[in-house]
Amino acid sequence: METKLTGKVIVVGDNIDTDQIYPGAYLALTDPQEIGRHCLEGVSADIAPHFPQGGIVVAGRNFGCGSSREHAPIALINMGAKAVLADSFARIFYRNAVNLGLLPIVCTGLRDRVRDGDAVTLDLDAGQVTLCQTGETLPCDQLGEQQRMILEAGGIKPLMRARFGKR
Repeated sequence: METKLTGKVIVVGDNIDTDQIYPGAYLALTDPQEIGRHCLEGVSADIAPHFPQGGIVVAGRNFGCGSSREHAPIALINMGAKAVLADSFARIFYRNAVNLGLLPIVCTGLRDRVRDGDAVTLDLDAGQVTLCQTGETLPCDQLGEQQRMILEAGGIKPLMRARFGKR
């Protein structure tokens, strides 16, 4: 896992629930690319088609609230998101994101300092986000040892396969 990530951002609001991240109407889809094409459609149908590959979603409070649907982080990954930086996360979304290999980081106040298309650099080791346009830095939460281990493996399943020597 990279410890420094730079990407362009898209900015969404508070209380973005799992149905906004991945609408229930698409739950029968199985093709990862098609799943990614519908990501954040509940917020705006324009987000996924214009999302910068390797981009970062920046959100307000309580991102991923609602159901425990794993499709939400799966859709974000398949849309091309490297990470989600938010003021706060719904607990179940946060765990699902880590377990599926999507980086969720709490960075309070970032949403108010960036606009769609701005670039940020996340430094996991330093626990900070740098706004590329201004050089301003904001502190962010650091990952725990277990979270980092899961994310470095690419998710909980790859970690368990490696740990137990199974494919």
